[in-house]
Amino acid sequence: MLSLFQRKRASVAPAPSPMPAANLPKGLLRPDSAAALLATPRRQKLLEHIWQRTSLSRKQFAALYRAPLERYVELVQQFPASESHHHAYPGGMLDHGLEIVAYSLKLRQSHLLPIGASPEDQAAQSEAWTAAVAYAALLHDIGKIAVDLHVELADGSTWHPWHGPLNQPYRFRYRDDREYRLHSAATGLLYRELLDRRVLDWLSGYPALWAPLLYVLAGQYEHAGILGELVVQADRASVAQELGGDPARAMAAPKHALQRKLLDGLRYLLKEELKLNQPDASDGWLTEDALWLVSKTVSDKLRAHLLSQGIDGIPANNTAVFNVLQDHGMLQPTPDDKAVWRATVTSATGWSHSFTLLRLAPALIWELGERPAPFAGVVVIDTTPADKDGDASLPTPMPLIMARPAAEDQQSPPREVRPPAAQTMPDVMEDMLAMVEMGDLPVTRQDAEVASNEAPTADPERPTPPLAKPLHRSQAPVSTAAKPSGEHFMAWLQQGVASRRLIINDAKALVHTVGDTAYLVSPGVFQRYAQEHPEVSTLAKQENQQDWQWVQKRFEKLQLHRKQANGLNIWICEVTGPRKSRRLHGYLLLDPKTIFDEVHPDNPYLNLTGS
Repeated sequence: MLSLFQRKRASVAPAPSPMPAANLPKGLLRPDSAAALLATPRRQKLLEHIWQRTSLSRKQFAALYRAPLERYVELVQQFPASESHHHAYPGGMLDHGLEIVAYSLKLRQSHLLPIGASPEDQAAQSEAWTAAVAYAALLHDIGKIAVDLHVELADGSTWHPWHGPLNQPYRFRYRDDREYRLHSAATGLLYRELLDRRVLDWLSGYPALWAPLLYVLAGQYEHAGILGELVVQADRASVAQELGGDPARAMAAPKHALQRKLLDGLRYLLKEELKLNQPDASDGWLTEDALWLVSKTVSDKLRAHLLSQGIDGIPANNTAVFNVLQDHGMLQPTPDDKAVWRATVTSATGWSHSFTLLRLAPALIWELGERPAPFAGVVVIDTTPADKDGDASLPTPMPLIMARPAAEDQQSPPREVRPPAAQTMPDVMEDMLAMVEMGDLPVTRQDAEVASNEAPTADPERPTPPLAKPLHRSQAPVSTAAKPSGEHFMAWLQQGVASRRLIINDAKALVHTVGDTAYLVSPGVFQRYAQEHPEVSTLAKQENQQDWQWVQKRFEKLQLHRKQANGLNIWICEVTGPRKSRRLHGYLLLDPKTIFDEVHPDNPYLNLTGS
């Protein structure tokens, strides 16, 4: 389908030469070409950032993205995005447009679209959805130049954006009678100025995409589903950034969005994975007035499920997960406002265990008439405070009468929700440099110790044994039910990169391109796999290893990575920026095509140190 955009565009008659700036009457602005307006370093950087968010060649990018962007630039010229709010300066509309496209594409990478479709359909529609997200973002405020501004040309005539790009000096003012929000409805006047017939023919071939796109173009974001949500969140991020706010907080502002993901995840688990009301060990129990779920089990499985869906920002700490659920009204708290309950479950057969549990309202999960039969036994609440981390595993059988915990466990710590430092979203211009903050994480320092203390695995005097053959790239979706292994890790990595669930060359990316190959950040990439596959924990404990170390060892045994001359596995990268410099530790793959469809340019902010 992308081949449709390889044809050359029809030549356009050149616009009249603008009057030299020195001869402009006072108060008039000279219209500039798109190339001139986009020539500033920041705007060039934004364009590069947008290209990196797509998986297209330069030629395809020019047809699908650069051309509409340049048409947008020629229309908005030096107009501000608002009179006195955000981006209220000459050229503010242009900057806001580029920023929101960049932010929206960043957000899009965390979603497999269309939601609920098969992996094959998602792959087939991937480029169309990505382009639609960018177009919707670019067009979201363009109606302002049609209804909020009065534009007068040098010859005294009034200019309207449907006349085409400005071709003579102009001045503008804000209309006193402008109506707030009318600009959203006015988008329909102008989208054809940016999107040509071939683009619309292409997008209209995807019904699941076409309907929400039309709603966005009509300004009806409430009907536009995930497409509208991505644009709204990206708009908030751009506005917050320009006003000095926190883009991460802006994109997370509508709590119902995260709440919906959490709720959908819980419903999925209860339908597909969690076992309820079993005669002995279960994952949860449904009584007449409550749904009780084993705290650690549901936290681990919910985190794994959400990560597998490409939803980032899920805390690795179970206590933080519980607090997020409670903050969003998903859990019923204990009398002392804690998320975790302690209770003893006794079945009708006499089986009895004590657990740390989460309590939910059944109506949150099931519609009326769909609720399963209640548990035949009883759940008796224990007034003893739960473990302070709320992270108890499935216990071994114990008597119904439990010993009270030790004195230091009598009081749970105050509940406090703080987003992990690594989840902070920097400015779209600075997010690449934010990778340096990864060097502050303890796990990264732990890997630094591995790099410095690791004994060479090959004797320099002895010939190196032949390496294992690279894995063949698999096109089939990775089975989440498969047993964790080195091969399964690589298949998961391949699919994650291909689906953009695992982004590359980004501030928080776990995969980069360095030295013309793939660079896997350690231990982050192994931790991510272990989080998505909780069964790794059991296998790691059997060998007295941390979860990520177990995965790391399986990966090393595949011999798909490049070793240093001294036999060390870990390579150190310097992450450099204008203000600070830190280090990453990771593995270089022998063949980048082990995980990439095509080799990407090296990340310019990373440099191998060689030791």
